[in-house]
Amino acid sequence: MTLPVTVAEEIFQEHKPFLWGLCYRLSGSAADADDLVQETFVRAMERPPARTDEPWRPWLARVAVNLGRDLLRRRKRRAYVGPWLPSPIETGEEEAPPSHEPVAGQSSTEGRYDLLESASFAFLLALEALSPRQRAVLLLRDVFDYSAHETAAALGISEVNVKTSHYRARRAMRDYDRARCVPTRRLQERTRQALERFLTCLLNHDVAAIEALLTANVQAVSDGGGEFLAALRPVVGRDKVVRFYSKTNERRGSSARLHMRMLNGLPALVIEFTDNAPREVSRMVMRCDLNPDGQIKVLHSILASRKLTAVRFA
Repeated sequence: MTLPVTVAEEIFQEHKPFLWGLCYRLSGSAADADDLVQETFVRAMERPPARTDEPWRPWLARVAVNLGRDLLRRRKRRAYVGPWLPSPIETGEEEAPPSHEPVAGQSSTEGRYDLLESASFAFLLALEALSPRQRAVLLLRDVFDYSAHETAAALGISEVNVKTSHYRARRAMRDYDRARCVPTRRLQERTRQALERFLTCLLNHDVAAIEALLTANVQAVSDGGGEFLAALRPVVGRDKVVRFYSKTNERRGSSARLHMRMLNGLPALVIEFTDNAPREVSRMVMRCDLNPDGQIKVLHSILASRKLTAVRFA
């Protein structure tokens, strides 16, 4: 039995935002979330559940999560060239979830982490320490506010296994929980100011001012995915990071067009280069995280094309 196209379209429109948000957090990749949602609805059309008169979301969530867990297992088996970073997605100026994954009448869930925090780079990177099952359980329980019973049904496991995985997942998130990244208005403004100061000092070749903006053990992490020239290991330490960005600015700064955009709850720089040598990136995103004193403790550069599918460029 296959599902009529008109019925499938109605189901797709109703549940796509929820499923996309779930798959994005599960995979850390907007492109993978697109693929997972598409494959979920293909399965719904070709092999729908036996009871189509019952609510669709639990069944769709189960299919999407199982597909996502398979994707995570494949990804862990493959070697990735250089550091792996999540793919950025556009969010609004408000302390609210991304516009493409609305929750009816709400800006957050009732879970441990709200939608905007759970889309932050800090949160997505913290999830990388979890196994695929732990990751799925934590998202369903602590972001999307599923009960243990609903989570067990979505994952096809027992409630005992849900509780065990949930406990281990929360334990693995302790370091994140000690310094949670909640994208408040204040943090958004501090991040914007830090990026603007960093960029101004870089363009003015003001090394001393750049050093003052950075923590002593600052890291610069670049994700080129083997597609473009990029540092294959994090650049660590104030002096090394200053040299890294100063050389990049000398080589490519004059051809750069920059725009500030709100990505994953915090301001980030969307950069396009008009003059590109072979294997040099033509577009990228640069973002940062701050320490409690407002200094930059990490700079992320996302270059890989597949990581930038959800970002608007000129």
